Amino acid sequence: MNKLNIEMKYQINYGLTMKFRLFRILTIILSFFFLTGFVPILSFVGPGVTVLTTGNVYKAAAQLVIDQSIKKKTGKSSLTLVKDELSKNNQKYEKNKFNEELRQLVEKNIKITRAKLDNQNLEKLVKKRIQVTRSILDLNNTTQ
Repeated sequence: MNKLNIEMKYQINYGLTMKFRLFRILTIILSFFFLTGFVPILSFVGPGVTVLTTGNVYKAAAQLVIDQSIKKKTGKSSLTLVKDELSKNNQKYEKNKFNEELRQLVEKNIKITRAKLDNQNLEKLVKKRIQVTRSILDLNNTTQ
C-alpha cells in the first residue's frame, strides 16, 4: 500500500511538471512571434483555420497562393487591398453625395429667385397696364 502511494505521488508530480513545461514552451513560442515582429505567421493562420474547419487542403492552398500573388503584384495583403478599395468607393460616394446635395440646394435657390423675379415682373406689368389703361381712358384727369 505504501508503494502505491509513492507511485501515485510521482505520477501527480510528473503530470504537473509536464503541464508546466508545455506552458513554458508555448509561452516562449508565442513571445517569439509577437515580440520579434514575425507578422507573416498571420498569413498562415487563415489557411490553417480553413484546413481545420473544412478539412479541404486544396481550398486552403488556393487561398494561400492567391494571397501571396496579390501581395506580389500590389505589395499589400488581400485584406488591406479590399479595405483600401472600399475606402476609395466610400470617398467617391461621399463626394457624389455632396455634389448631389449642392446641386439640389442651387436648384432650390434658382427656383426661389425665379419666383421672386416673376412676381416683380408681374407687378411691373400690372403697373404698366394700369398706366396704359388710365391714359387710354384719361382717368388721370378725372376725380371721383
